Amino acid sequence: MVLEGSGSRIKGGVLIARLNMLRRLGGQVRVDQVLGRLPPVDQALLRQAILPVAWYPLELNLRLDSAIAEVLSPEDEGRAFIDMGRSSADEALHGEQSAFIRRGEPHFLLSQAPRIYRFYYAVGSRTYESTGPRSAILRTFSAENVTEADCLTIIGWHERAIELSGGLSPRVTHPMCRARGAAHCEYHCAWE
Repeated sequence: MVLEGSGSRIKGGVLIARLNMLRRLGGQVRVDQVLGRLPPVDQALLRQAILPVAWYPLELNLRLDSAIAEVLSPEDEGRAFIDMGRSSADEALHGEQSAFIRRGEPHFLLSQAPRIYRFYYAVGSRTYESTGPRSAILRTFSAENVTEADCLTIIGWHERAIELSGGLSPRVTHPMCRARGAAHCEYHCAWE
């Protein structure tokens, strides 16, 4: 199933994770508060059953994420995007992607970045490079509609994924970003 949009797509599982996070943070009232900030067509789509493996327009996800950030953290929207990524990792890695977690082995999870990328995005690719016993670099190439907000969700996702894999005090920095004019996005991951 593919829904219409500009061509940039994301899996329904991302939308489900965002809505589930809102329910945990305030029930249906919180969901309604966020959806009320979206255009009526988005509201109608997000109130229907969302299929986790179906493709949805990336723009829908970007609008939903912005509305969530406005409601949950108007003073620090960047933090809200990181928290969305963390919540998405919790849901995925305690669910259908649990096979990517090996306790005490963050490198195993990070080495699966090319496969994990396909769970979320239809276009582009991600690579993994080990740079030390407790560090790695992930690079994303040819992604569509790259925004700094989406990159923050990716940072949050990988911070939480490293924690779930047993890495302590994870740090993910983002020195290169296509949204800031770089040729690709780069995420430097480190942990104790």
